[in-house]
Amino acid sequence: MATKQHCAYCFDVLVSHLEGKPTSRIPTGFDASACYPLFVTWSKQYRGDDDRLRGCIGNFSAMKLGNGLREYALTSALRDTRFNPITLRELPQLSCSVSLLTDFEEADDYLDWEIGKHGVWVEFRMPNGRRQTATFLPEIAEEQGWSKEKTVDQLLRKGGYEWTITREMRESVKLTRYQSKKAKLLYTDYIGMRQKLEEA
Repeated sequence: MATKQHCAYCFDVLVSHLEGKPTSRIPTGFDASACYPLFVTWSKQYRGDDDRLRGCIGNFSAMKLGNGLREYALTSALRDTRFNPITLRELPQLSCSVSLLTDFEEADDYLDWEIGKHGVWVEFRMPNGRRQTATFLPEIAEEQGWSKEKTVDQLLRKGGYEWTITREMRESVKLTRYQSKKAKLLYTDYIGMRQKLEEA
């Protein structure tokens, strides 16, 4: 189960990096040796708007939580090529989400999954034969109001497919569904957690 302690550790790692300090030790609030595939997501609150994505990268190979969270806290914050690297002055507006991925199942076809329950990972072939992959975490399709078909189309686009998407193309996709245990923490709550630890 993902917890706010996982998110707080990601904040620890990012803050230490941006301030040029040694990376914080792994806290005692979670089992750092437990292994999961995981994603770390950073979002930013803009005035009058909902959260906007600032970075999201993860790994489908199970990793020890201590190492995985430390690696992907920074990778998603600084090396998501869709965005500029997160800066120190953005911290007060940030939230961090940690998703631990579970229950991977190969779907019977591209519609064999449930919106809001499953994340989807697709593998497909480009016209030149090159294999491409793309994924959306379980919350994405529901947040965007997408149908299953629309979600698969968006995954194809995310994976670099630029041509007309036909039914035959959708049916050629290999789709794996999975579930996620997610926790989210605002920066203001992170600061409160750290203050309580210092006072204890």
